[in-house]
Parts: sequence; C-alpha cells; structure tokens
Amino acid sequence: MAAVCQVTGAVPGFGHAISHSHRRTKRRFDPNVQKKTYYVPSLGRNIKLNVSAKGIKVIDARGIEAVVRDMQARGVKL
Repeated sequence: MAAVCQVTGAVPGFGHAISHSHRRTKRRFDPNVQKKTYYVPSLGRNIKLNVSAKGIKVIDARGIEAVVRDMQARGVKL
C-alpha cells in the first residue's frame, strides 16, 4: 500500500537518521496511513479509502459527504 493519504495528500518525508557517532543515513518518515471503509449515502455504497490519522480527523470534522465531494472535484476516482 502506498503511503499517501487520499484526503489530505500527505506523502512520505525524507531525512537523515543520525547515530551516536553522528553518521547520517537516509531514512523515510511515512504518514500514519490506514485503510478505512466509509458508507456514503449520496453514492449509496461503501468506499474504501487510504487515509492518514489527520485525514480521519478531517472526515470526522467536515463529514464524509463534503470530503467525497471535494475528492471528486479534484478528479479522484472512488
């Protein structure tokens, strides 16, 4: 599963892991992406979304209908 949130668009960040001796190696900071199923009354069916923890909070605050409407306006296929 790709580490990309379908709601917020969060993608992995990149940086360095720094050891005690201060040697640096590349590392990746993945967003906390979960696969969630939501029922959307306007579509009359369930949809599966890959959403980050922040994306879940956005859905809770704005409602699934508003979030789905914005996603469809962006051209995301559901």
